Amino acid sequence: MKLSRRHFIAGLSASALAFTARHASAEPLYPPTDLSVFRRPIKPAPSEIRFGYHAITWGDDNMRAIREISELGFRGIQLRTNIFKDVGKDPARLRDLLAQYNLQFVALSSGGVQTASATDEEVRKHVDNARFVRDAGGLYLQVTDEARPKDKPTAEDFKRLGRLLTEIGRRTADLGIPLGYHNHMHSLGEAPDEVERILENADPRYVKFELDVAHYHQGGGDPAQAIKRYHDRLLFFHIKDVEQTGPDARRAYRFVELGRGRVNLPGVFAAMREINFRGWAIIELDAVPDKSRTPRASALISKRYVEERLGLKV
Repeated sequence: MKLSRRHFIAGLSASALAFTARHASAEPLYPPTDLSVFRRPIKPAPSEIRFGYHAITWGDDNMRAIREISELGFRGIQLRTNIFKDVGKDPARLRDLLAQYNLQFVALSSGGVQTASATDEEVRKHVDNARFVRDAGGLYLQVTDEARPKDKPTAEDFKRLGRLLTEIGRRTADLGIPLGYHNHMHSLGEAPDEVERILENADPRYVKFELDVAHYHQGGGDPAQAIKRYHDRLLFFHIKDVEQTGPDARRAYRFVELGRGRVNLPGVFAAMREINFRGWAIIELDAVPDKSRTPRASALISKRYVEERLGLKV
């Protein structure tokens, strides 16, 4: 039997009316939901700082550094490429060693990015290090930049460095390892305006900022203001202190244990809380300033400052 289009549509309409009549008085399948919650913005999580310590204070004695940093109660460690002499290029050896001491491999210092070198070789060197970090269970790759030129840096110097950092960062991102640019005295990124120009010329998707608060202070900047300025680009921190050793404010200095120098460390941590920073703060001391102390003793001084003066838990 053929059914005309008009009769078919009429039949559908009748069925819909009948369904509506039958269920008009029925209880709703689900209770009404208050959707206003979705109109309220989600508050950012409170600041959470995890403390690690840099093995650089122990020089080439990485095994002792790993053991003593763990014994002092730090949860993470940063290493340099001299760790390769202890574990080779075998990331599993380092991963197992750090697991034995309950330490998170936070970052590897990969050295300075040299724009004068062949680009492919320079990129490959740092990408190989990032691959090691990934396979060893690490989080980040740190780079500094080349030695400061004798003449005033040019716009092309910053552009060239920014392009190279971006290329390295793009490759390390493919490995799942973010790249952190570390500001440093005696390098292209020494003064705050120079750090700014480097970051401006590097793609923020691939090049994050690893702020060293003492280097930034010594370069003439306020690290607390830098934290606020670069709040959306910060990867992790180097926490250290610096004292003046002579009349030349920019050149006569040495790094010291926390609380023994001129960096406004309470202001630094207040700024971290203000931006709700959640991540790693690596306490660093390049070398023991008082040779009568050991690296462990210096680390303990800094730990006590964090816990007793700042009220934070290592």
